[in-house]
Amino acid sequence: MNLVVWVMMGIAVWHFAIFLPDRFWGGIVGAFGAAALGAVVVGLALAGGNITDTSIVTALEAVPGALIGLAACWFYGARREAAHA
Repeated sequence: MNLVVWVMMGIAVWHFAIFLPDRFWGGIVGAFGAAALGAVVVGLALAGGNITDTSIVTALEAVPGALIGLAACWFYGARREAAHA
């Protein structure tokens, strides 16, 4: 059940990507994938590999991962855009 919570929190954080210029690698769809993947990876690491017990902390574990995933996707996309210009 934790996996579902982490993905949903990644999607929730992804919605704030509209406030940034669209320099994400892969566009808004790439940002979606990066937020969801980052939330799952960091959430899984913080939970110690346990994906069965859910709590309010489970949702909060995903936020840093989603932000890290979005930041990595944005900086990589901005760098590629600058290289092509």
